[in-house]
Amino acid sequence: MENIKKVILDAVPEAVFEDKTPLTVIVEPDKLRHLAKALRYYDEMPFDYLAMLTGMDWGEKLGVIYLLSSSKDLSQEIAVKTGTTDRENPLLYTVTDIWETAHYNEREVYAMLGIRFINNPDMRRFFLNADWVGFPLRKDYNGNRDLNPVTVKSKDIIDVAPRIMETPQGDLKEDTVRIFEENDYIINIGPQHPSTHGVMHFRVALDGEIVKKIDVHSGYIHRGIEKLSEKLTYSQILHFTDRLDYLSANINRHGLCMCVEKAAEIEVPERAQYIRTIMDELNRIDSHLVAWGTMCMDLGATTAFIYGMREREDILKIFEKTTGGRLIINYNVIGGVMFDLDPDFQKEVKEFIITMRKALKEYDRLFTGNVIAVGRMKGLGLLSKEDAISYAVTGPAGRASSFSCDIRKHIPYALYDKVQFTEVVRHNGDAYDRYLNRLGEIEESLKIIEQLIDNIPEGDYLAKTKAIIKLPEGEYYQRVEAARGEFGIYIESRGDKTPYRLKFRSPSMAAVSAMPLICAEEKISDFIGIGGSMDYVIPDIDR
Repeated sequence: MENIKKVILDAVPEAVFEDKTPLTVIVEPDKLRHLAKALRYYDEMPFDYLAMLTGMDWGEKLGVIYLLSSSKDLSQEIAVKTGTTDRENPLLYTVTDIWETAHYNEREVYAMLGIRFINNPDMRRFFLNADWVGFPLRKDYNGNRDLNPVTVKSKDIIDVAPRIMETPQGDLKEDTVRIFEENDYIINIGPQHPSTHGVMHFRVALDGEIVKKIDVHSGYIHRGIEKLSEKLTYSQILHFTDRLDYLSANINRHGLCMCVEKAAEIEVPERAQYIRTIMDELNRIDSHLVAWGTMCMDLGATTAFIYGMREREDILKIFEKTTGGRLIINYNVIGGVMFDLDPDFQKEVKEFIITMRKALKEYDRLFTGNVIAVGRMKGLGLLSKEDAISYAVTGPAGRASSFSCDIRKHIPYALYDKVQFTEVVRHNGDAYDRYLNRLGEIEESLKIIEQLIDNIPEGDYLAKTKAIIKLPEGEYYQRVEAARGEFGIYIESRGDKTPYRLKFRSPSMAAVSAMPLICAEEKISDFIGIGGSMDYVIPDIDR
């Protein structure tokens, strides 16, 4: 990290380092972009992956934390902080031209904290209506519901985007820009549409049957989870993670548990580590089966959906016998897992491995080689490696574009450093490679489970912890490999039993942010298949 510190000080001599992990640096707003470019284009280790962008209200300042990582080595991390004392008209500079994933993240920060970004081309609020009163993640937010009554007249869609642009002379100019051209033919896909996989709204401008531009609208089920978490204990927050990406519920919850355990220095029993890892991989297979089945059904293969649900049911039965739950299993808790394994667990998991491998061959015969199916996936929805990194698209979708981004490999946790498995990476970056990656990852998950299932040690499955856990003052990050990619957790603790700030990094939000790019110039008939290949889950976005 000494080389990185030198790069930072060469770019911004006034930068201030904090004694924290990861390496944390504070810069003034007018120096942010200079430092960002120096890190982004550092030859030896380019920090080209913006893993998390977190808006903050520190009381005396409003600001942003950028967690940066390198596509060459995801374990290399830097946190960059900047902020402004102007609470009436807080302005920071955009980084959208440096990392594309910043577009929606900066709009989220504006919606939740009121910070506007100079030179961001679209400063509409993300998640909230244009006429929303107040900024919910500010500490002084007035939550009186009378200020924001439910009404059909609410401005949830506007056709012009406000922005603040800096002139060549250094002056700031506020203006608006049209979202679509005046004579564009626009159709709505969603928010109530079965193939948007939830209440997601795409406004699509068409030239005949060719997609010209997509405008994404989210927030239809926004539940304010991050705000609610500020008043809850860490144990009470756990159930929220299950309800983000509900198809990856167990992995998300595992991530939050690890973040708290790391901060509180809680040692998790070895038996619990085995159980957690096996359950995570079963959850990954469960999620990929839904992704495979629904994508096939989106393309017209109802039989494939039924087949996928057939094998998924075997996993849900295994979950149910041990945890009592099926979709939301509420199993990981701080210090381990809630219950010990059902006596039949190992036998049934080994039987499932045999069943699943036979099913994978059946899936290939049914759909993978079907000439019509291949024609509707191959060469469509192209996402280059550079764009996958810039848009922060991870998981099977990112790895289909040559982006090696599996957190289990790069930053091993639980037992992933003790098992052998292959990171499934393909290089065409199309819908077909994304489809194939999920089937390939099912096989790798089976391999991981095979290595662990007969070696689960005896002993405790849950460490003894205090009823109320207070984390030491500080900032804590945890990154895990969920079914759709990197799921991140950021906690700032002020030493209380509740977090001062909690932020969840959504892999689905990154996937949706790339949709306008990969669907441009494609046919509207291929839009649904491309969306299915990205496999986003809407509640994961609408936090």
